[in-house]
Amino acid sequence: MCNTESAASPTSSSAKPGSKFAARHETEATQDGNCRRNFTESQMKHDTDFYEQGIDLFNEGRFFECHEAWEEIWKRSDGQAKLFYQGMIQAAVAILHAQRGNLEGARSLYEKARAKLDPIPDEHMGIALGEMRAALAEFIEVAIRADANPLPQPPRLRRIADR
Repeated sequence: MCNTESAASPTSSSAKPGSKFAARHETEATQDGNCRRNFTESQMKHDTDFYEQGIDLFNEGRFFECHEAWEEIWKRSDGQAKLFYQGMIQAAVAILHAQRGNLEGARSLYEKARAKLDPIPDEHMGIALGEMRAALAEFIEVAIRADANPLPQPPRLRRIADR
């Protein structure tokens, strides 16, 4: 029997069943007992929509909603793509923690995001990832200093080309 439950969320929270971010897919058991997900063309387009929506939400400073959008893709991804989405989710939530004053949470998630995103090329999946990594490092450095100065503007994602 194939277990269709998704793995734990990259940030230990998950989209609520029935939410606008909930997605459906079919699974089937492979000969070795693992699950294989079957995606229709519309589901792959759906992933592109979630990715683009996540970029827009990130750039609007809506980091929780961004995390929810990208989490839907992360759940269905594997390999290097899964690590990329997980790193992006962790980066968004690190910013959210910093904005809410949870500096230890911000530092911890930033380190996790960095471990996943640093090996990826500076231009990846249609965004200037290198620019975001540098801006995120600066943002988190200022945030964890906690010297009573206001936080700088959070990083933004610059689109460089179509995926």
